[in-house]
Amino acid sequence: MTAIAGNANAERRAELLATAAGVFAALGYNATTVRRIADEARLLAGSLYYHFESKESMLAEILSAFLDELWAGYGGVLAAGLGPAATIEALVTQSFRQIDRHGPAVAIYQKESGRLSAQLRFAYLTDSRAKFEGAWLRTLERGVAEQAFRSDLDVRLVYRFVRDTVWVAASWYRPGGTHRPEEIARQYLSMVLEGITPRT
Repeated sequence: MTAIAGNANAERRAELLATAAGVFAALGYNATTVRRIADEARLLAGSLYYHFESKESMLAEILSAFLDELWAGYGGVLAAGLGPAATIEALVTQSFRQIDRHGPAVAIYQKESGRLSAQLRFAYLTDSRAKFEGAWLRTLERGVAEQAFRSDLDVRLVYRFVRDTVWVAASWYRPGGTHRPEEIARQYLSMVLEGITPRT
């Protein structure tokens, strides 16, 4: 009975976090109240405090789950010893998978991380952004050095373009739609890689 109760509680927490993520993504962190989350979850506001100590703790859990999974996927890609183009392909595919799994968290991260990182509890977001940028820039620089990518590329500009055009998909992508995230990544990559690889 204890294990069953524990599983039910974990499932309920996950449901509440999914609800909160949707509200945070739609309204923004500052405009979201515990009461609004509770209303969406069809609970009394006080009942949320049985599961979470604060609105801030809910957001921290949402962002941590997304970033932990993102970096697990990215870490596997970066450790695989792939060539530059294959690494870009794999990173983009991982990114679309995360949009599929954590769309509202991606939207929150995109909109709120700059402001949130000024708070001590969310200071790790600054490190995460720097880590993310470094992984992409090193891959692009390696591609230019190995002549896998065009020699005239401004790698920082390319990084910003790829970053923004990939993650903006969180605003329109809906899980369970016509295209799987891998299919969207493949079509996206066919356009991007054609633009950054040398013309023969």
